Amino acid sequence: QVQLVESGGGLVQPGGSLRLSCAASGSSFSIYTMGWFRQAPGKQREFVALIRSGKSTNYADSVKGRFTISRDNAINTMYLQMNSLKPEDTAVYYCTVVGLDYWGQGTQVTVSS
Repeated sequence: QVQLVESGGGLVQPGGSLRLSCAASGSSFSIYTMGWFRQAPGKQREFVALIRSGKSTNYADSVKGRFTISRDNAINTMYLQMNSLKPEDTAVYYCTVVGLDYWGQGTQVTVSS
């Protein structure tokens, strides 16, 4: 069993930045592929980014060049640095252990002037 807790969401103006965190329980964090997904109102949950145990990464085309995923295995935490935010980035952001169906409760990100 893995528990995931997201934090760092909030209200930001277009062009602004936020950093999301995902704290994980357990002793196997370092071997997991971890990911961020998001779900906007009325839309399906969509992939944002993932990071493998070796720290290679993948990004959705919509966030490439603006978002950066990273992890600190020493403290069982994953991050999503979001820059140049757009209104269309507004969503609830979830962290997950890719392939094991563990999800956090989500953190709201709202980009609005």
